[in-house]
Amino acid sequence: MDRPQAEDRQHGAAVPGPNGTGSLAVVIVTYNSASVLPGLLDSLPAGLEGIANYQVIVVDNASRDGSADLALAHPIGARVIRMGRNAGYAAGINAATATVAPYADLLVLNPDVRLHPGAARHLVDRLTEASVGVVVPQILGEDGKVCRSLRREPSAITAWSDALIGTKLAALIGIGEIVADPILYAQGGRIEWATGAVLAISARARLIVGDWDESFFLYSEEVDYMERVRRSALSVVYDTNARAVHIGGAYQRNPYLSALMTSNRVRYYRRHHGPIATMLFRLAIIVGESMRVVLGPGHRAALRAALTLKGVI
Repeated sequence: MDRPQAEDRQHGAAVPGPNGTGSLAVVIVTYNSASVLPGLLDSLPAGLEGIANYQVIVVDNASRDGSADLALAHPIGARVIRMGRNAGYAAGINAATATVAPYADLLVLNPDVRLHPGAARHLVDRLTEASVGVVVPQILGEDGKVCRSLRREPSAITAWSDALIGTKLAALIGIGEIVADPILYAQGGRIEWATGAVLAISARARLIVGDWDESFFLYSEEVDYMERVRRSALSVVYDTNARAVHIGGAYQRNPYLSALMTSNRVRYYRRHHGPIATMLFRLAIIVGESMRVVLGPGHRAALRAALTLKGVI
């Protein structure tokens, strides 16, 4: 296994706050992200406005498009960790946090995110509440519309609802995995989990929950992490005062990513339920994807993954 190689270009922002507190580590994991990473880095000075002490860490999973070099050249002064291999999203986060002081809060960002001005300050302010472990912002699409980024814990009910009546209708009725409650999206509040494009994680949550689970190479790692946060008696909060744009959606166009997402959904569910419940959950996915195979290669890949997945039941 290749050891991660770190390259530093500090610009005076990556120092602890008074008495060793109040610092923020911004963690970005890249894999062939050159087309979107500069936009994120450009948004950071305004997005981090009001944060006195921060550092930016870019963890590169052996990109072939110069992502790491772009990060090093950017004036934000990122520290780059080269993994030397495509180790996955969770492993990238763990590689970064292994270099971060335990008193620091984290802000984990996908490279295709754009922070709105002051977004980080709002997130960090919520992390000061003793009961809060993770805070997520209001996510906007490129068109400026609020994205339905909030989710319910996966269950047989959510899986069968999404399969039989579709994710949009199941969300509107309130029985699908996607949360569509307009009041929650307008006012914020406690949630079960949210898509992991932007996650602010408190130092206390880091201490209690520990590392991210690297067995989830990509997808479901944030579901697992936020479940462990909630199990530790800390809350996950949706804060509408903080906003970010997320381009996203790559899995819908990529059969490999669709298959990986499907496999990890079943694997995650199996960790928390018995074989019969897992069989029903998996069957719901098979039925749902069978009904939608004509809609594109992503659905066909997801169906194959659900049919052929081994070692979970």
